[in-house]
Amino acid sequence: MLAVTNLAVEIMGSPVLRGVTFEVGAGEFVCLVGRNGAGKTTTLRTIMGFRKPVAGRIEFCGRDVCGLRPFQIARAGIGFAPEESEVFGELTVEENIALPTWAGTGRAQGRVEAAYRVFPMLDRYRKRGGHALSGGERKMVSIARALALGPKLLLLDEPTEGLSPVIVPSILANIRALGQAVFIAESNIHHVPDFVYVIERGEIIFAGRPQDARKDAAVARVVQGTVAVAG
Repeated sequence: MLAVTNLAVEIMGSPVLRGVTFEVGAGEFVCLVGRNGAGKTTTLRTIMGFRKPVAGRIEFCGRDVCGLRPFQIARAGIGFAPEESEVFGELTVEENIALPTWAGTGRAQGRVEAAYRVFPMLDRYRKRGGHALSGGERKMVSIARALALGPKLLLLDEPTEGLSPVIVPSILANIRALGQAVFIAESNIHHVPDFVYVIERGEIIFAGRPQDARKDAAVARVVQGTVAVAG
């Protein structure tokens, strides 16, 4: 579904990503894990067209999406919930989540309701203004808004940041139950993904099953004290 090959990105002339290669298959739950500043956010923002690579290829469903604008990539079927979790303060929770579907049909309303099933706690906040939300609530609204588009692939940047540890497992389980491809960038793994890529200083240093990540000494040194890899 998503194939990134030899991706290289520079910011103000300095290399940030170097030869990054990975894949996300249909229905897979994949995690990109690394320390802060390792290149996780840059990877996701480059896939979405917010940054232009200096080299490499990004294919989505067999189509080269390099050079497309973010709204074109979203229309192609990639949903994105950034780490910043920005919401419109003057809109209600309900309006924020439904915003991407306002030009849609009845199917769009069905996708909105599906997003509430992932975050059932937002149902009672439908009429609350975005300005009155906590950080964790804004995070949930941001992800729900991406889900409301009904994407083929969902990109989530630090999706558990700001959320209560008590609700993290159920939310991730609900997202996984949707059966769509999900690519998560995180500093910590709170779940058991199908596949893990570990990034360090802009390079992928490990690719494999989560239970094998802790067996690799180089990976263990990178994630020590930062990531708890679930087996």
